[in-house]
Amino acid sequence: MTKRVIIVGCGIVGAMTAYELSRVPDLDVVVLEQHQPAEGSTSAALGVLMGIISHKVKGRTWRLRRDSIQRYHTLIDELADQTGHNIPFNTQGILSLCFEPERLPKWESLQTIRAQQGWPLEIWSPAQVAERCPHLNLENVVAGIYSPQDGQVCPTTLTTALVQAAQQQGATFRMGTTVTGLSADQDGTGQLAISDDCLQADWIVLAGGIGTHALIAQTLEPVSLIPVFGQALRVEVSQSLGNSDFQPIINGQDVHLVPHGKRQYSLGATVEFPAVPETASLQNFQPDPVVFANMQQVAAKYCPALSKAEPLQTWHHLRPRPQGQPAPVIQPLSGFKNVTLATGHYRNGVLLAPATALRVKAQILEGLGL
Repeated sequence: MTKRVIIVGCGIVGAMTAYELSRVPDLDVVVLEQHQPAEGSTSAALGVLMGIISHKVKGRTWRLRRDSIQRYHTLIDELADQTGHNIPFNTQGILSLCFEPERLPKWESLQTIRAQQGWPLEIWSPAQVAERCPHLNLENVVAGIYSPQDGQVCPTTLTTALVQAAQQQGATFRMGTTVTGLSADQDGTGQLAISDDCLQADWIVLAGGIGTHALIAQTLEPVSLIPVFGQALRVEVSQSLGNSDFQPIINGQDVHLVPHGKRQYSLGATVEFPAVPETASLQNFQPDPVVFANMQQVAAKYCPALSKAEPLQTWHHLRPRPQGQPAPVIQPLSGFKNVTLATGHYRNGVLLAPATALRVKAQILEGLGL
């Protein structure tokens, strides 16, 4: 007997979950989205996949990163074959510049741990960095840490491909649909309210990012999510940087440099906490030219050509950060027997979307006895 699953939210997490669930023959998957796919925080993400190079080495956080990196290396070709979409996916790794000598032992320890876990992580001398990335200023660089298995993906293109692939597998997407409430009947079965209708499902997944907070605020044990503002900048330089055949994502002083080809690069992203989280909304935040200028100046210290780069585009949005528990929130909603939370990914929604979807899928299949 077919079981119905409703997913609220069609950012990268909701779309990824819909895709994985639509591969299950006995599930009828329906996605509800107030706007269009990837119009929320997904639209402001750079899509940098810092999994292996992360200092997380154990526990749930590490497993989520590890599983996501593994899935990405099969997912992109899988989606391209099914949909025909050309999904920009940089598989040339991430290079993180180390400026503080006292931090080098931590990187060496991480390298040892990753080797034991079966993941390559290389530590390059400044001379080795200069050979591979001649466009960088290495005056204060102690070492470069290179992770060949990490990378970067275009979040919006990926979300579009996930939606199309899920539709091809039978999923239904209802855009322009606002969910106004969530309630439970006497036995704890959840149901959703939309305008003048009530929707019932065998399982509900709440993947609406910061919008999830309002939906669950009146439940017995609500999860607190606060909005955190992020901004990014796309620039164009007069000529391509470095070696044309080696264009990794570069991280220095917490600013990412993401190559896009055609002399275009993205810089970001910022983390800005609102003074009063409870009343924060996207309307309270506007792109700040000073923030973008500062970000460009920081990146120009390790990549001088960026000092004269021409700004092309800025983007910004709010990201959900859970309070009182680690990000992300992937768990049943208290007081409901058929509602799963998949939210609160903070800065790592794109990175952790594959592992999140697989864990939600496992919870649903177990809960429905499939």
